[in-house]
Amino acid sequence: MNQIKAKGFTRTFLTVAIFSLLSTVQAGEKEELIKLRNTTSNLINLLVKQGVLTKESAKQMIRQAERDAEQQAKLATEADIVEPDVVRVPYVPEFVRDQIRQQVRADLRQDVVADVLQEAKTKQWGVPDALPDWTRRFKIYGDMRLRYEHDHFAESNFVNPALSSTSSVNDYLAVNKNKGFGSSSGLQNINKDRDRFRARFRLGLKAKVTEGLEANLRLATGNIKDPVSTNQTLGNTGGKFDFNIDRAFLKYEGVDSSAYNWLTLQGGRIANPFRSTDMIFDRDLSFEGFASTFRYSLAKVDSHSDSEDQGASIYMTLGGFPLEEFELSSKDKWMVGGQVGADWAFGNQDKASVNVAFYKYLNTEARPGRAGGPEQLCSFEDANRDSSVPQYLQKGNSMAAICYGDQFTNNDPQQFGLAAEFEILNITASYDLSMFAPIHVKLTGDYAKNLAFDKEDILKRVGGGTVYSNPDLEGRTSAWQVRLDLGWPSVLQSGRWNTYAAYKYIESDAVLDAFTDSDFHLGGTNAKGWVIGANYGVMDNAWLSAKWMSTDQIDGPNIGIDVLLIDFNAKF
Repeated sequence: MNQIKAKGFTRTFLTVAIFSLLSTVQAGEKEELIKLRNTTSNLINLLVKQGVLTKESAKQMIRQAERDAEQQAKLATEADIVEPDVVRVPYVPEFVRDQIRQQVRADLRQDVVADVLQEAKTKQWGVPDALPDWTRRFKIYGDMRLRYEHDHFAESNFVNPALSSTSSVNDYLAVNKNKGFGSSSGLQNINKDRDRFRARFRLGLKAKVTEGLEANLRLATGNIKDPVSTNQTLGNTGGKFDFNIDRAFLKYEGVDSSAYNWLTLQGGRIANPFRSTDMIFDRDLSFEGFASTFRYSLAKVDSHSDSEDQGASIYMTLGGFPLEEFELSSKDKWMVGGQVGADWAFGNQDKASVNVAFYKYLNTEARPGRAGGPEQLCSFEDANRDSSVPQYLQKGNSMAAICYGDQFTNNDPQQFGLAAEFEILNITASYDLSMFAPIHVKLTGDYAKNLAFDKEDILKRVGGGTVYSNPDLEGRTSAWQVRLDLGWPSVLQSGRWNTYAAYKYIESDAVLDAFTDSDFHLGGTNAKGWVIGANYGVMDNAWLSAKWMSTDQIDGPNIGIDVLLIDFNAKF
């Protein structure tokens, strides 16, 4: 609006000024001509410099004003020929002078007020030395979520009375902890419906260390042993919530002379640095390690045009993350990853993106003890063997026995590890259609493939031991999903909404079950099904969410799980 007003005022001013110039020339007043021309030129340059006008707009306005003034001067000359010895004085009507005067006052008032407010904000007028400088380096942020969760299990679900069954309902995390089955804690619930009220609270602090360098600390509720959930289930007989350090990292942002963020370096316990969906990594998962992102913009700015060619940008992210460190073994577990991608922004405000990532897990596979030897017994201390026991599991991956009980009393397996190795290729693409703006339509596709699954290697490594969940060792190594989003990109303002629908298909050994979405099929892999959800902003920075997931197990016995989530969220 200010730019439109400025253009209208400037055009009027130029017309009157140039007309006066022509009249002044006729009167021979050269000094006044120079003053007025310089004033007009300086005004235009100032408006261009402040971004009110572009260079091209200024040139067009000057040309138009010159044509209008010449035409008016020509008409005035033709209509009234000046007689000898008669001096003409150019006349500007009173209403035109009032209009110019009012416009100048309004524009100057707006500019002066804006400049004063900016100066007051920058120099903090009115509160000199009220707070020390270090207090302005900190920013507190956080969010709160209250959730109702209903887990419904299909009546046709498999019922397994055997505690040592090799079906996929075994809770291998509990088995490893208890060193054997021996109780119902070795099985996961797939038959009794469950209702839970849950809460999540996160509180963070950002601190500016110096220009470009930031320290970040965030606390969150949740079980310290569960990396993929920050939920706290209510109903612990008044027991207090766990409140742990969820994020703690340093981040450096590098910008060039055009203020373009071309580099991000971060280390510590950080957010997911890769652009991935929850099919690979749960949204609550934090990464411990180091990551770097490099960006390059292909966009170009035309100095002779009001528009900017959005073009494309490309990026590359690299990272290394220790998963488990051992004192007495050289088989530390790591994940290393890399991703390259590109973003496009089109003139019609549509957006598209595509990326390709590769994640390699080191030393996560099971390393059983020598068959028939003492190394096969869990009572025998073997650091390299014991370090292959996973610290956290959900369900779905193929499992191999690592060690067994005493052959004279209990020769059953007591601890398990991942049968397969994991090297995951992940391709993700999305297109954001803005033709119905402010309503957006976004389509996302995601595909993952475990390239490291090798049946012969597994058989050789487990030494003839049994492979559980996938006894025939078929390569069930693919995962994919499609998702459609409709609505506002953000619901942080009252009245805004969005909704989405997705279909997922995740085979047993496509991704690491420990890190994938903890809500879909109640966590893990070997599942397929639908996800439908919606969000609505009930007030600024507060919104309601509803999500329904209906899933079935792909291989093995019938296991159908429906999960309903209803959330109230607040963010500050």
